[in-house]
Amino acid sequence: MNVRAAAAIALAPVLKGAHSLQSSFDQGIDRVNPKDKALYHELVMGALRKFETLDHIASALLTKKLKSKDTDIYALILLGIYQLAFMRTPDHAAISETVSAAKALKKLWAKNLINALLRSFQRSQSEYLQQANALPPCRWNMPDWLLDQLQRHWPEEWETISTQSQILPPLCLRINHQKISQLEAQSRLRAEGVENATCTYSSAGLTLQSASDITSLSGFREGWLSVQDEAAQLAAGLLDLAPEQRVLDACAAPGGKTAAILESEHSLTQLIAIELDESRIPRIHENLERLKLNAEVIHANAADLDAWWNGQFFDRILLDAPCSATGVIRRHPDIKLMRRESDLNELVATQMLLMKRLWQTLKPGGIMLYATCSILKTENEEQVAAFVEAHKDAKELPIQADWGSPRPFGRQLFPQEGGHDGFYYAKLIKESLG
Repeated sequence: MNVRAAAAIALAPVLKGAHSLQSSFDQGIDRVNPKDKALYHELVMGALRKFETLDHIASALLTKKLKSKDTDIYALILLGIYQLAFMRTPDHAAISETVSAAKALKKLWAKNLINALLRSFQRSQSEYLQQANALPPCRWNMPDWLLDQLQRHWPEEWETISTQSQILPPLCLRINHQKISQLEAQSRLRAEGVENATCTYSSAGLTLQSASDITSLSGFREGWLSVQDEAAQLAAGLLDLAPEQRVLDACAAPGGKTAAILESEHSLTQLIAIELDESRIPRIHENLERLKLNAEVIHANAADLDAWWNGQFFDRILLDAPCSATGVIRRHPDIKLMRRESDLNELVATQMLLMKRLWQTLKPGGIMLYATCSILKTENEEQVAAFVEAHKDAKELPIQADWGSPRPFGRQLFPQEGGHDGFYYAKLIKESLG
């Protein structure tokens, strides 16, 4: 299939706010020629990372807003502007190939429109970009509401956070220490022509120097490596795992942290992984099967204890709570379009409910690790502060580490160029009041 048409089809439902990118992206990449897969990825992800700028310019170029049924054509216009402004594609190719994509979408009427708009942008590109850059949402390619949140929460860091959120993230691997050491894995990957470097903070992490098809590497099939960001890799170590513990991984999909826990401590009595979204459960099973690990996977709402809990207490609980995902925008740029400021109240309520309910299942002396991939204080340190205030048997265990920033409660990581995503961790121990 025409790669630009496939990219437009993948973007259209995201632009409409119908659903997140993942499903439409995966369907599209299966349709394009293998040699075009890298271009497809760059077009889709790049257009979303620069969405605020592209959307402003496209709106200025259009004299009349397109109908909802023609959102794919609007997506093509965004893709054309993106190629002209931010890619090395020759201008004539960017215009002609984008115009041709309208035919692949069976909308011949749009060819002249796309051609006229892109040529108009080409003639006055610097002026359009300068006008866009004068507007904060376009300059930082962040929606207004999120910029406001970042400036309020992080007055000294918000510019760096916004900049890092636009930069292509690295591909990071987690090495299974039960099968191979970090240095041996590094050596074997280099022998296969895959350049990599050890992660700064995770002793199990390797960062690849360039994109690679991980599934084609022998180590992937053998189960000695998995894809996981360095920040997420820190969870297993923070749980203070030991043999014969019962561990709960709440909100477990896609199973990366579940697997990391089992790789870190292979003598657990039991690990239960709970996931609310039934469509994501097969991915957990796939990861466990490939790595030859065992966990009890349950489809349930973790907050509904009657639906899954048998009354046996847990020694450790990992609550990787549903959140705004504002720390991983560079990896999932559709978040900027799918999230609204109004979502925050519901997310905060869900997070608190999960903490309160799961706390009931933790034995005295047990540890709950609260985690999010958010960089907003309302979901992180303020949430934990409120929980500790309301639960006299909850005490924070300060995290002593050389990563992230210490907060009144927990530690906050911001996205780093060439390094980890934005993430938050707080560690709570349940004290006996008797």
